Amino acid sequence: MTDRAPGVAGDPPIIAFESVTYAYPESAAPALREIDWRVAPGEFVTITGPSGSGKSTLLRCLNGLTPHFSGGTFDGAVTVAGHDTRRYTPRALARVTGFVFQDPEAQFVTSRVDDELAFGMEQLGVPPLTMRKRVEEVLDLLGIAALRDREIATLSGGERQRVAVAAALALQPEILALDEPTSQLDPWGAEEVLAALTRLNDDLGLTIVLAEHRLERVVSHADRLTLLDRAGHIASEGRPRDVLAGADPAILPALLALGRQLDWQPLPLTVKEGRAAQRRDAAVGRLPAPAPPDPPAATGPAIVALQRVSAGWGQRKVLREIDLEVRPGELVALMGRNGSGKTTLLRLVAGLHRPASGRVLLEGADTARLHPADIAQTTGYLPQNPSALFFAETLRDELAFTLKHKRGAVADPEVTLAALGLAHALERNPRDLSGGERERAALAAVLVGAPRVLLLDEPTRGMDAARKRALATTLAQLREEGVAILLATHDVELVAEVATRVVLIGDGRVVADGGPRAVLSGSLTFATAINKLYGGGFLTPDDILAGFGRDRWAGSDSIRADLARDDRITPHRMR
Repeated sequence: MTDRAPGVAGDPPIIAFESVTYAYPESAAPALREIDWRVAPGEFVTITGPSGSGKSTLLRCLNGLTPHFSGGTFDGAVTVAGHDTRRYTPRALARVTGFVFQDPEAQFVTSRVDDELAFGMEQLGVPPLTMRKRVEEVLDLLGIAALRDREIATLSGGERQRVAVAAALALQPEILALDEPTSQLDPWGAEEVLAALTRLNDDLGLTIVLAEHRLERVVSHADRLTLLDRAGHIASEGRPRDVLAGADPAILPALLALGRQLDWQPLPLTVKEGRAAQRRDAAVGRLPAPAPPDPPAATGPAIVALQRVSAGWGQRKVLREIDLEVRPGELVALMGRNGSGKTTLLRLVAGLHRPASGRVLLEGADTARLHPADIAQTTGYLPQNPSALFFAETLRDELAFTLKHKRGAVADPEVTLAALGLAHALERNPRDLSGGERERAALAAVLVGAPRVLLLDEPTRGMDAARKRALATTLAQLREEGVAILLATHDVELVAEVATRVVLIGDGRVVADGGPRAVLSGSLTFATAINKLYGGGFLTPDDILAGFGRDRWAGSDSIRADLARDDRITPHRMR
């Protein structure tokens, strides 16, 4: 495979940034600094960088939300399809730029899916016949025709994300800007969305600008990769293979991390290219020793038990006769397609949803007989939308509220925030943080209460690679302290690194339950990139390097150095 060619040379740019520096109101430092950037018509550009590096802010410049809605100080100029964004409102620019927010809930206006898809077109005066035709097209394009009549409130996070993408596409803009559009999607759903975007880019010449942390999903689709640094500068840009060949190992997806460690040339962007490199190694006898088996299953009394539990929303049944036990020190990853019931299961354990039948036991007590406030003394729940937890003016006050209402909690808020890389945000309003920082702030508000059962729903949404590795370290430490963790996620690479057990849910039932090597290996959907290359029980780059008798991948040292530079070292204990 070769890198996709960029737009036609010599075309005037459809997007042009001229010395753009922008700072939010009352911010001590600019979010963007001296950005000079061009996008040609028909290009597919991916933007990446650490959390808080300005990716979302840059995207918001494309439809005028920055600075018209955000306020603050804006220097320089942004021109989008010939429109100077300083002189055109977001409403006017909506005809040019379709936008998909990092939190899809932030852009929904109506309560039903079909109404949401039509709403934007109604505001722009699109004729009814054209409107109906476009709704049908985007329903089929994103594979969400079955959701047409559903209430948005009943959709899973991933389903809402696909509806948000469809609503933006229905406007048929010249430019589509997407802020982590696959962060809540299952692997098949993510591939379907990216395939749809690529088809629109190839067939219709739609210009696409996409911000993303999980580069393994998008680099093979992009013409160009733009890398921002923590200070809001463009650190590098160019063809994805060229940028990633010289990038900090900390940001690399597993496949590229392994390729760099094993000196594969050219650096593989896809599993297909990685398999070719692996076959070349095998031909000369370069093969790793077999991967170790999964450790024995945990024993002892369960702290959480679901006994033949069925649950749903209204007449729609989501979970069907689930039997599941979780023991102290276990990290159980819940996986399955969007809408399979992962979030519902977490809410059942947290006491926020009642089963239609069966029992949910917490430390042997039936949660149906417990008040949610009593359940919260044992559990800590991080929802898919972290902003739902925030109500205080500062992060310090958020954590103080948790400590006040948790019996026996003695954690130090400053130590907890330092563990999650948020020592700098103690006096900040949590709603003013970036998406990844908000996710970590919500996690801090949960962890400071010292829960014995931790319930995490897509906790890595918006997190960069360095923070994800730091989170993995934190979760491992919590396990050692005896905390039982239930983690709902589509991030197979994270699951391969942190889970002691994987529970795969399909059609509301448990279809697989076992160690990560047993459940993830050989799967068409949930196998890691490394398992697709080597098979067997291999899941991570470290598995392969250990099989070659080598040290862990260089990204680990790079991440530790990066965190140290920010004075945000993860301490041994947070409590």
